[in-house]
Amino acid sequence: MFIGHIATALAAKKLDPRPSLGTYLLAATWPDVLFSLLLIGGWEQVMIAPGHTAMTAMAFPHYPYSHSLVSVLVAGAVLAALYWVFRRNAKAAVILAGLVLGHWILDVITHVPDMPVGLAGPMVGLGLWKSITATFVVEGFLFVAGVSLYRRATRAKDSMGRWALAVFVIFLAIAYVAGPLGPPPPSATAVAVVNNVSLWLFVFWAIWIDRHRSPAA
Repeated sequence: MFIGHIATALAAKKLDPRPSLGTYLLAATWPDVLFSLLLIGGWEQVMIAPGHTAMTAMAFPHYPYSHSLVSVLVAGAVLAALYWVFRRNAKAAVILAGLVLGHWILDVITHVPDMPVGLAGPMVGLGLWKSITATFVVEGFLFVAGVSLYRRATRAKDSMGRWALAVFVIFLAIAYVAGPLGPPPPSATAVAVVNNVSLWLFVFWAIWIDRHRSPAA
């Protein structure tokens, strides 16, 4: 759930505007960030499988360290603890843990039964990705809601604050819609490299946007 995860980070600013949007985005996408790193190291696996689902030409046979319920609970707790130690903001720490857990919940909704609960299973998944139309409706709603909540929670300090957010939203929407319509990735290595680059790009882009916006009065 690509833009669905980003939507939760945007919405989190309404709950507590003090952390950077980049911090929230890192938490919301952390399982994917970790997955991309573990994929390069050979610890987890992805298979190029056109037709596996309507939304993606990839299958995920083994990714328990990044995407199991157990792993996201641990990662969320660690991230929350680290944030509390350095920022002493208990509310934001809880939100960050919730964003990591929320990633797993949203993936369960979209994936076919390949989402591990424990490191060795069982596997769960409701299969929203079987329908492009249904996925666009659900994720599109989440994304619009997330952007709306972020805009209500913050205001632009300058023109950059307005345009950087607008370009961010448009870019994500175009990339998301183009995903299932384009060719499958050439290899698992390409998936790992593209994911690593794009996820960190979005995190730093979000930090830049947030620096040009302030909490709404």
